[in-house]
Amino acid sequence: MTRHRDRVIAVSTLYSLDFNNELESADRDINPFQGMNDEEVGALDEEDKVFIRFLVFGTIENRARIDELISKYSEKRPLDKIDIVDRNILRMAFYQLAITRDVHPAIVIDEAVKLSQELSNDVSFRFINGILDAYRKDLERK
Repeated sequence: MTRHRDRVIAVSTLYSLDFNNELESADRDINPFQGMNDEEVGALDEEDKVFIRFLVFGTIENRARIDELISKYSEKRPLDKIDIVDRNILRMAFYQLAITRDVHPAIVIDEAVKLSQELSNDVSFRFINGILDAYRKDLERK
């Protein structure tokens, strides 16, 4: 599998938890492969499973800090007014940009834009790109 597909799975899980108002109470016992059957999960490489868990649980555990950043950079659109898919793409991207810093910012932003183009509406990718790029520029200034 590819890292991109892993990110699609992670965003789908985060979306599902957020949509069902379970993100607040989510813990390490949640299924990071929501919407997938046992056969589909079994077909994933162990490395993919680890990466998906890393993204899902890391985003959930750091959600308060991540949501603060999203709110700071999305001045004109409050967090609760951001589309659920877009909000969770942003959460996962900010997790990698601000918390783990293990992937080059350009790759994180490119992946977030691709996810938005695939999973959201036609204009959301511009919104996501703008927010993440503003954060990246601030990082470079520091």
